[in-house]
Amino acid sequence: MSHRREWGPDPRMSPYAGPPPPWRPPAPGPRAPEPEDELVVRPFMLTGGRTRPLHDGLRIETLLHASPAALSAPLRFESRRIVELCQAPMSIADLAVAIGVPLGVIRVIVADLVTDGYVRVEEQLGELPIALIERIRDRVRAL
Repeated sequence: MSHRREWGPDPRMSPYAGPPPPWRPPAPGPRAPEPEDELVVRPFMLTGGRTRPLHDGLRIETLLHASPAALSAPLRFESRRIVELCQAPMSIADLAVAIGVPLGVIRVIVADLVTDGYVRVEEQLGELPIALIERIRDRVRAL
C-alpha cells in the first residue's frame, strides 16, 4: 500500500498556515529615520579636501581647550561642536569619537581652529600616564 502525496508544502508543517493578516496603514506619529534619510557628508568635504593639518604636532592624545569667548565665534558645524566640547580640556581622540569622524579629519579641523585662535593646545605631557593610554586605546577602538 503506497501513499501518494501531492507536491507542495505540507500545511500542517508550515508556520505560515492560515490566511494572511489584513493590511493596516502604519500608525500615525513620528517615524523612525530610514538609513537613506540620514545626511552623509564625505570626510574630505569637512576639511575642504585637505589631508594634512596646518598646525603640526597634534597627536591623538593632545589636549585642547577653547575659551568661552570662542562660543560666540561664527563657526559652522563640526568646528562649532569642537569648541563646545573643548570648554573642558579634551583630547583629539576623544573629539573624534564624540563627533564620529576619522582622526585625520579631526586633526585638520582642530589645526584650523588652533591657527585661528579659537582652540589652544594644553601643555603636552612628556610621559603619558597608563590610564590616559588605556582611555585613548578604548576610544580609538570605538571608532
